Amino acid sequence: MQLIVRYTASDPARFRAAFDADAEDRGRNGLSLLQLWREGDGHAWALFQVNDAEAARDYLQTGAKIFESQAGVTASQAHFVETA
Repeated sequence: MQLIVRYTASDPARFRAAFDADAEDRGRNGLSLLQLWREGDGHAWALFQVNDAEAARDYLQTGAKIFESQAGVTASQAHFVETA
């Protein structure tokens, strides 16, 4: 299973610094970063390998909200996906 997240943030440098600082917390919650893309100056997409779905879902409800406030994220969409 993988997780794709689209973030909206007005300051790419602030977002990236907070994103990098959050790596350990994501790892403790079952997520491994596979790829991070930037879409213009206002959006970023992250693709994660999900090693623990329950922990990852819990992270999205708690730890991710803390990260988003630190990163200046104004909106995010998360989608769990599997190979068809």
